[in-house]
Amino acid sequence: MAVEVLHNGLLEVIGAEITSGVLAEGSVLTLEQLQQRFGVSRTVARETMRMLEHLGLVTSRRRVGLVVRPAADWVVFDARVIRWRLAGPGRLGQLRSLTELRAAVEPVAAAAAARHADAAEVDRLLSLVAQMREHGEAGRLDEFLACDVEFHALLLRAGRNEMFAALTDVVAEVLAGRTRHGLMPSRPRAEALDAHEAVADAVRRRDPDGAERAMTTITAEIRAALGDLH
Repeated sequence: MAVEVLHNGLLEVIGAEITSGVLAEGSVLTLEQLQQRFGVSRTVARETMRMLEHLGLVTSRRRVGLVVRPAADWVVFDARVIRWRLAGPGRLGQLRSLTELRAAVEPVAAAAAARHADAAEVDRLLSLVAQMREHGEAGRLDEFLACDVEFHALLLRAGRNEMFAALTDVVAEVLAGRTRHGLMPSRPRAEALDAHEAVADAVRRRDPDGAERAMTTITAEIRAALGDLH
């Protein structure tokens, strides 16, 4: 357990430094450097580097060490990479690119959910939007976020498309990132709450076109809000 904690902590630090540009493309890391800097064992340093390689952040070169790779090589859909990038100086650019992805995928996923969601999923969607309105209007952003994350994850799964379902962690990190970094209003906009309710109602009515339109309204609102930020 102690080794795992050390490994996760080291991974978080180095991953954030690479994705923020503190460790620029071409920078070289060695196991010895990591051991000295962080006071960890060679095993912990090696496991961390293996994970960074898996994420496309570094590549191993014999007699050189581990070299930081260009951003184009990163596994950009991994939730950890997204979280690190959202915490860095390129936060708004990352949010915009992820929101464009959501705009391309989630309306279609909502339509699929209207076709395929089972009764239990429909009931849960309706329950979640009721809770979202309650928490949103009260300004309880943490509780609102938990419901919002579950709402979007359920929609992505309910369409019975494994490609959409694979994006649940991506969308969760985007939603959490807006709240974590103070990019959400103190209370969700009434239009956004109405649109979430419209999505759930369209799924209940088995109305794919209505679900797609309502989800398009949600993603358009997010894109507009990000456009106001500089």
